[in-house]
Amino acid sequence: MTDNSSKQPSPEDLQRDIQAFLKDKYGPDAVHAEVDTLGSKEMDSSLKDEEEADLKFDMTPRELEEYLQEYVVEQDEAIEVLATKVATHFNRMRWEAEDGKNWKRIPGQIKPNILMIGPTGVGKTYIIKLIADHLGVPFVKGDATKFSETGYVGGDVEDLVRDLVRATGGNIKQAEYGIVYIDEIDKIASSRGTNGPDVSRTGVQRNLLKLMEETEVDLRVPHDLASQMEAVIETQRTGKAPQKKVNTRNILFIVSGAFNGLEDIVRKRMNRQPIGFGGDIETKVADRNKLFADISTKDLIDYGFESEFIGRLPVLARLNDLDVDGLFEILTNEYNAVIQGKIRDFAAYGIDLKFEKDALRMLAAQAFEEKTGARGLTRAAERALITFEKHFPSTSIREFTLTKEAIENPRAVCEELVYNATVRDAVLEFKEQTGIILSLNASGKKWLIAESKRLNKMPGELLLSTFKPLHYAFGLLNVEQVRVGQKLLADPKKTIEAMIKKSYRPEDEL
Repeated sequence: MTDNSSKQPSPEDLQRDIQAFLKDKYGPDAVHAEVDTLGSKEMDSSLKDEEEADLKFDMTPRELEEYLQEYVVEQDEAIEVLATKVATHFNRMRWEAEDGKNWKRIPGQIKPNILMIGPTGVGKTYIIKLIADHLGVPFVKGDATKFSETGYVGGDVEDLVRDLVRATGGNIKQAEYGIVYIDEIDKIASSRGTNGPDVSRTGVQRNLLKLMEETEVDLRVPHDLASQMEAVIETQRTGKAPQKKVNTRNILFIVSGAFNGLEDIVRKRMNRQPIGFGGDIETKVADRNKLFADISTKDLIDYGFESEFIGRLPVLARLNDLDVDGLFEILTNEYNAVIQGKIRDFAAYGIDLKFEKDALRMLAAQAFEEKTGARGLTRAAERALITFEKHFPSTSIREFTLTKEAIENPRAVCEELVYNATVRDAVLEFKEQTGIILSLNASGKKWLIAESKRLNKMPGELLLSTFKPLHYAFGLLNVEQVRVGQKLLADPKKTIEAMIKKSYRPEDEL
């Protein structure tokens, strides 16, 4: 007996079965129209294929490059390539839609799809998002690792195009002039070994190849039973089922990856010796950047890509690994999300946060040791500021400058600042209530800090709670100032009683 349990039904089979189900449940009049291969009801109800794309692309490559340089550092070569090819692509699409309609189309024309190669954390996704936002074109991002050859496990590469339509609110024409960005493309390189190439990964490459050339993508997923059911209901409601498709001819595809191990392939081709264990990290980074500057098509094919796939990515943008100086330059950029983000975190509590340059350079050095590019900056900044971010909002501190010392000894610096602020406020409040000035000596400070840690209280809070029940007793002393030491803090009631009995002078230390 043949097992058909794993066989995938065709769209026609699904349509026929759904119609039979509806007729059996609701009668022969339940379905009146021929059902097409439809997708989700949400997508269908919002499609606007009658609208035209609003092609207002008039930015020059230099203008786009200048914009990107405001936000991105140490990637001048990649920015030049990306700004030039992206601006030209969209300006050409505008020209073809307006003035080039009578020009004969060139057979075999290849779009300037872009391959970005660079280590993790250098801003690949950030740059493309900046470009899409600045140009005002629809943009979607996907990770190549989620796709499978068949689409039944993981995802279907055509979902990227469907997501692009969703990003436009259902405007198909606008989606046909969008950007699809696929990260971790190196993960679908075929693993070539003794058993031959990895067929599954090669299959994903071929499926993407169709999209990057020119094809039409159905917006309705044929093997989604829920979509089919909704489609039948929608067809019954409207009496028609027009098929919706998206043409990928003008969609710009940009793919990127870290391509770990590619430098070994380049080095072997160029007969370069690798830097040994004695080389420092910055020297190895510089060596990797030089090797990536010499990448050839053959290197990418040897890495595991089909030649046809690489052929549909004619533009190569190389991004450099970042050294300490590069990371420091990122931190000093006025648009840097790490620093500006932390400034806003503290501003939410009414605290003005500033950074000394020596502190920023130390953060850059720490981030470089993470070996995750600019992503390490976030971790370094969070690690340096977490203690201050926890304690300062519970104090009257309203400004703070992160110094090199604060990074090296955050707990000690924070402890001192919190002590000074909270005790100062407590002393002022106590004076307003009793007219007496409290003056803590070294032993009192030491005891108050240790006890506040044990009880998880602020030093000033502990000081007030210790002396608050004794306001009346303090008044009997008839003094303007009391020096507070460990003895008075450890046993205030007994010590105050002794002071009153013996008529302690204000200058005596307790």
